[in-house]
Amino acid sequence: MGHFTRYRGLVIGGVMAVTADLAKLLDRAYEDKSLEEIVKAPVEALSGVSAEDAEMLKKAFHIKTIGDLGRNKFFRAATAMVDLTDSQK
Repeated sequence: MGHFTRYRGLVIGGVMAVTADLAKLLDRAYEDKSLEEIVKAPVEALSGVSAEDAEMLKKAFHIKTIGDLGRNKFFRAATAMVDLTDSQK
């Protein structure tokens, strides 16, 4: 088990098991793949993202995989701003 620190009742830096049903977010061909395989999958593996959408992401932001999309600084910045705004409500 990983190293962890308890701070005011919160566990920081520990290992936490998380389960999620990603099937609704993915095309059928990727529903049974591991998370590692999904992150390496092309963007069009995401349900609702067409080959044309993927090509535009590639041209505009050099995004080829789901991992590229998740790590893109512009998408991460936008997500952070939305999360901050939502947390103030």
